[in-house]
Amino acid sequence: MTADQVTLSELERDALTEIVNIGVSRAASSLRKMIGDQVLLSVPSIEVVNQRRAARLISEREVVDLVAVRQDFSGPFSGRALLIFPETNSLELVRAVTGGELSAEEVVEMEQEALAETGNVILNSCLATMANMLKRSLSMTIPEVLRGNGALLFEVDEEAAADGLVLFLYIDFAVRQRDIRGYIAMLMDIPSLSTLKELLDEFIARIVGEDG
Repeated sequence: MTADQVTLSELERDALTEIVNIGVSRAASSLRKMIGDQVLLSVPSIEVVNQRRAARLISEREVVDLVAVRQDFSGPFSGRALLIFPETNSLELVRAVTGGELSAEEVVEMEQEALAETGNVILNSCLATMANMLKRSLSMTIPEVLRGNGALLFEVDEEAAADGLVLFLYIDFAVRQRDIRGYIAMLMDIPSLSTLKELLDEFIARIVGEDG
């Protein structure tokens, strides 16, 4: 099966956007409890692209180095989830999460821990919600914090053909009146994306059945 055959239909993409938005709003309420302040998160769009295109998309939008929290997930569909921020935004996020009372040195020291924790909350909420709504279960590894450019994060090897696909989601954050942008990316191979497509079709059939 080629990448073209696992293109999501408009209906599948809408269903996935809806599911991810529910996951992200759950993540926002968990973060709100963590930091005791309003957190707004939204996912306006989802794209399915190959790894090279994902790396290029993020490099076009972000000229600075990137920081990412990575968690692998496995189950009926497997892959790797990344929560990605431009480096400048990651420090803003740490300041927001820690209440803004730390010195610049303390922020840098706490950055790794605060990012891993935030990434864990957001990625877990998204994936657990997806699994739950698709009536499946997924297991996840502990979060790791990575730094680098888009090619490194999306594992683009110039020599090898990158045949994996990326579900690429842009997210808007607002925490303590700070605007912080980021991305969620899920790297999956074609069989996994094909399974996800089937599960989305089952989900859509259930919704249509209930509406009917």
